[in-house]
Amino acid sequence: MTTSDSSKAIYRVVINAPIETVWSELVKTDQVLPFFFGAVCKTPGQLEVGAPVAMQTTNGKFCSVVGKVLEFSPPHRYAHSFKFTNHDDAPCTVTYELKEVADGVEFSLITTNVPVGTKTEKGMAQGGPFIVNTFKSVVEKGKPGFGGRLMLGMIGLFQPLTPKVCRSENWSFDKILEL
Repeated sequence: MTTSDSSKAIYRVVINAPIETVWSELVKTDQVLPFFFGAVCKTPGQLEVGAPVAMQTTNGKFCSVVGKVLEFSPPHRYAHSFKFTNHDDAPCTVTYELKEVADGVEFSLITTNVPVGTKTEKGMAQGGPFIVNTFKSVVEKGKPGFGGRLMLGMIGLFQPLTPKVCRSENWSFDKILEL
């Protein structure tokens, strides 16, 4: 289910798994995260409030998204600022909420303060459904569905065309903290 208005969008799915399993998959660092477009979440220490995060390619050459942890309340809520490295748009906020329900865990990806009419807004609207659906598949089945695997293959093919502004050396943790 997706709901949105100009200031907030919610992408939601129920995952058939214990909340601890869902949480641990969501907050993995230094491992490939298929639901985050095959990126690896990098941080200089551990995920905690104030820590910078960078979503990097598996070879570490490029960062697609950077931000700072705003809230970290295991196993129910995790929020961070969010900036696409290839856009000049202001950062927005992404929040992940987990709630136990009869069929497992209701997983919500919530975006707020997304700059209206920007490439970030368009990217978030396209990426939100992919993230929640692929996350569900990874947690329940151990791998992305066919469409997710196809998307990840295409991302790998186009990686050499990534803009220079996305190079990891342009996005040190110190620079990320200044955003």
